[in-house]
Amino acid sequence: MTDQPDLAAVLPTADIIHDRAALDAAIARMAAQIDRDYAGTRPLYLPVMHGGMLFASLLALQIRTDLEFDYLHATRYRGKTRGGGLTWLRHPQVPMRGRRVLLVDDILDEGHTLKAVREACVAEGAEEVRIAVLTRKDHDRCVPGLVADYVGVDVPDRYVFGFGMDYNEQGRNLPAIYAL
Repeated sequence: MTDQPDLAAVLPTADIIHDRAALDAAIARMAAQIDRDYAGTRPLYLPVMHGGMLFASLLALQIRTDLEFDYLHATRYRGKTRGGGLTWLRHPQVPMRGRRVLLVDDILDEGHTLKAVREACVAEGAEEVRIAVLTRKDHDRCVPGLVADYVGVDVPDRYVFGFGMDYNEQGRNLPAIYAL
């Protein structure tokens, strides 16, 4: 159990940063960019669980390019609000050698998780690894050399949750992005 307040206690004081309409528009824009960039290929589509699940599903439904699906589960948070060491809960099963890989996650904050996942894909022989994120946090603390190739929306340098991102493992299914 955590000493953090329940979602019901913080939600009334949270600010809505992006509503569902803005997120749907961003996802459609990203899908069009991905279709242009992957035309004529069949990339390996790798959502990062749990946070990337909702966004990755909605994005995949908008992409017209044929995708091969797998997923991974790597986390630094494990239900906490601050990241620790990376823990792999599931590695992708589809071979990556010579493949174009698209990693799909909920947020690019400091980038430690995505950097480690990208490096693991390259070590597995991926020809190319691109990153799609629903949100990118607006600050200057990202690990050097890590950028998202496709970004839905920017969010302020605050604790954000909803639309896949959690507050103490709660609120992932909220249809908007909120900030404390």
